[in-house]
Amino acid sequence: MPVLPSWLTDPVWDQFAAFLPERPTVDPSHPLGCHRRRISDRIVFDKLLQLLRFGCSYQAISDTTCSATTIRNRRDEWIRLGIFARLKQIMLESYDRIVGLVLDQIAIDGSITKAPGGGEVAGPSPVDRGKQGLKRSGMTDGYGIPLGRVLAGANRHDSPLLAPTLDLLDDLGPLPDDITVHLDAGYDSDISRTELAARNLHGRIAHKGEKAPIQASQRWHVERTHAWQNAFHRLARCYERRATVINAFFDLADTIITIRSLIRRAWTTHRWDDRPKRRP
Repeated sequence: MPVLPSWLTDPVWDQFAAFLPERPTVDPSHPLGCHRRRISDRIVFDKLLQLLRFGCSYQAISDTTCSATTIRNRRDEWIRLGIFARLKQIMLESYDRIVGLVLDQIAIDGSITKAPGGGEVAGPSPVDRGKQGLKRSGMTDGYGIPLGRVLAGANRHDSPLLAPTLDLLDDLGPLPDDITVHLDAGYDSDISRTELAARNLHGRIAHKGEKAPIQASQRWHVERTHAWQNAFHRLARCYERRATVINAFFDLADTIITIRSLIRRAWTTHRWDDRPKRRP
């Protein structure tokens, strides 16, 4: 059974394959011309999707078709080429062109997950007895489409991460003149309001000590997106130690979330050849 339905993985692979450089199946410079043939990129890509979804080790997912070393080497090659980041960007542009990003309403919030292996962006978790954890300061549009994230140790407070998270807006191109940023009570400080004012952004910040349902504002969109991302067990329990690798897996997960939302929302308004027979 495939890790994800074909109506979701095929469009992602088609765009991913367009970024890949051409590689010969057999290295023509080999003196004997009898070495092993190059593993197909599609096989390695499917293995990465399995790693992302199930969160298992590289050794557990390897088999006769592809070794764990090949998966790591091909992953690092694609990271150096910037393919994961470019894939996420083009999926965002496609969603914005067909459906439209709700950029006048932005939601930002932090989420702490486990990082048993430690690493470059891990730190003692205040909610897990000081064990190693990872915090991501995620940003979404008004519907919950992930726009970017900043990685830090689990011991970092949300408020200092607001400025680098807002800096990600510069990568989105033209923005609306009037943008409201929805934040929880963790950002209720003069520092946060100063950062918002410096960027001409309106802040809707929950007040400390005042209980209010999350549905009272637009913050629930980013909470839902955190849940979507945590459904990929590679992100909910992160064993990767390098920030570049963690960001690559996040970019791949965000790409899947974006294209899934695009297909679901465009199903009732658009027609295409391989359109699913039922609304996903």
